[in-house]
Amino acid sequence: MSSNLHNQGVNSSMPKIQAETANGPVEIDAPAGKKLVLAIEDAGIDILHRCGGNARCTTCRVELLEGDSGEMGELERNRLAMEAELAPNVRLSCQIRVSSDLKVRVINQASVRGMDPGPRPFDE
Repeated sequence: MSSNLHNQGVNSSMPKIQAETANGPVEIDAPAGKKLVLAIEDAGIDILHRCGGNARCTTCRVELLEGDSGEMGELERNRLAMEAELAPNVRLSCQIRVSSDLKVRVINQASVRGMDPGPRPFDE
């Protein structure tokens, strides 16, 4: 059994995302450097991203519960500043590059909101 655990360590460099969704928790293996919104969507979670990942609409908001999501950029900070009463741990998933393990709560899902998720963000 210990050799099995040792072999699993080979993949330990790939960050793990724990996402709390309307349908329950989902665990995601995400390649380092990938946009969080795309990692979430590629795991089958219908996260909203109405502006296509350009930090304009805030529909891809996540609540950061654990982990380090990196420094918030000026574009994201300015856009979130326009919203009233957001918790300080709310981030735009389109502006986060996965670099370490994270636990997040997905705030807006297409199935809950009854709308199309929006154009898929580019992973540039």
